[in-house]
Amino acid sequence: MTAKRILGRAVMVALLVLGALVILLPFFWMLSLSLKPADEIFAPGIDFLPSRPEWRNYAKAFQEIQLFQFLKNGAIVCGAILFFQILFAVPCAYALAHRRFLARGAIFGLVIAGLLVPYHVTAIPVFLGLAQAGLLNTYSALVIPFVASVFGIFLFRQFFASLSTDLIDAARIDGLSETAIVWRIAFPLAWPAASAFAVFSVVAHWNDLFWPLIAVSDPNLATPPRGILYFRDEEAGSDFGPLMAAATVITAPLVLGFLLAQRKFIQGITASGLKG
Repeated sequence: MTAKRILGRAVMVALLVLGALVILLPFFWMLSLSLKPADEIFAPGIDFLPSRPEWRNYAKAFQEIQLFQFLKNGAIVCGAILFFQILFAVPCAYALAHRRFLARGAIFGLVIAGLLVPYHVTAIPVFLGLAQAGLLNTYSALVIPFVASVFGIFLFRQFFASLSTDLIDAARIDGLSETAIVWRIAFPLAWPAASAFAVFSVVAHWNDLFWPLIAVSDPNLATPPRGILYFRDEEAGSDFGPLMAAATVITAPLVLGFLLAQRKFIQGITASGLKG
């Protein structure tokens, strides 16, 4: 290996480390504040290590708000959304990849166009529809608007398009129905894509504040980001130590989940982009 290549790799590694530090800095600062006593949080200067760890901030985080309830709500909502998104996206993606029908290309074009439309655009008509149906302040209000995912359809379609047509034809010759092919052959092969999509879906809806803020007002239905707002007090202000402790607890499941699924996540992203 030449000196030029070694220098190039060293520069690349240095840039990657620098980028990682920039991205992780807010998380380190959040963890640091969650362990600091109140007098050190507003002290002048920047010190990442507290002089005396204030573990009581974590106890207060669970005492001041219903943190367990918010975490449970987040798990229920994200789990339900992911279940229905996969239930609808997988058959749709399979049909776009391996079925011949009229206007298939146009429908896929609409899916691509749907990726360009943020859900905030449709928030008002969806809110009014749920209000007319009497579904506001329910788990249904948090789940129904997201059960159909154009991103999920696109991601799975890209993965299914890379599957051999000979495999699909062999399954049809063996007498399997299209539904059986979808769930017994195509979907098990798409676990990497499913893992990647699960990471995107759970992170997006676990961290979502916009929709829970307008769809529910009952504290017992609040998702984690919505629940964090209950630390705010109009007279006393925010208690930043327990607030950062609660934010750390809420962030931890996402970090752990990604670390467990990172290999499948990378495989899914790579495989889904192999063939258009």
